[in-house]
Amino acid sequence: MTPKSDQNTTPHLPEDYDVQVSNTIPYYSSFHQETINLIKSLPFRPKVWLDTGCGTGSLVKKAILEFPDTKFILLDPSESMLQQALEKLSVFMPERVEFLKPCPTQKLSCMLKEKADVITAIQCHHYLCSEDRIKATKVCYDILDDDGIYITFENIRPLTKKGILIGKQYWANFQLSMGKSQEEVDKHLARFGVEYFPITIEDHLKLLKETGFKNVELFWCSYMQAGFYGIK
Repeated sequence: MTPKSDQNTTPHLPEDYDVQVSNTIPYYSSFHQETINLIKSLPFRPKVWLDTGCGTGSLVKKAILEFPDTKFILLDPSESMLQQALEKLSVFMPERVEFLKPCPTQKLSCMLKEKADVITAIQCHHYLCSEDRIKATKVCYDILDDDGIYITFENIRPLTKKGILIGKQYWANFQLSMGKSQEEVDKHLARFGVEYFPITIEDHLKLLKETGFKNVELFWCSYMQAGFYGIK
């Protein structure tokens, strides 16, 4: 199947996305908290934070309370996801939150009028083909200010065929423990390499280095997901 470059291919509807993703991806809520913890460890507090692939806005809803002086910009290829995020964040002042028109990361360049100190991309770029993943990473690099940080969490590909088989069963067991049926689990794992395209940890680090990030690190890993950051 041809990779879908311009949209997140998650099968979940925006209305139930938050619940379904937590029942599908182990420690999903920790991705958001660990991202916040990492940013709190930086020698600066961000003035502008772009969250691309923002989904229903759950990360920003949590982060906006932790960073009262930060402006948040939200982007997602799905208009319905952005609408959910808008409703979720409607209590905050307009100067704190800005919503961009629906767009994938790799086409963002001309839409952003200011540099960002932080860019987050949580579980969104593994839907891209190799070429568009490279483009999306380069766009994030280009719109970061100097010393800005790019943080991404993605599904990852184990190094070996055996590792993939074990990893899938490991992941399947988690989903079953969360109440999913065997049919639902099988359908989800059948999307691996067909509707989403995970790469290895080594390839993630290589991509960040080749894009130009001067400091590149893996800072989280569990099951078949990992978190990385690059500092410009």
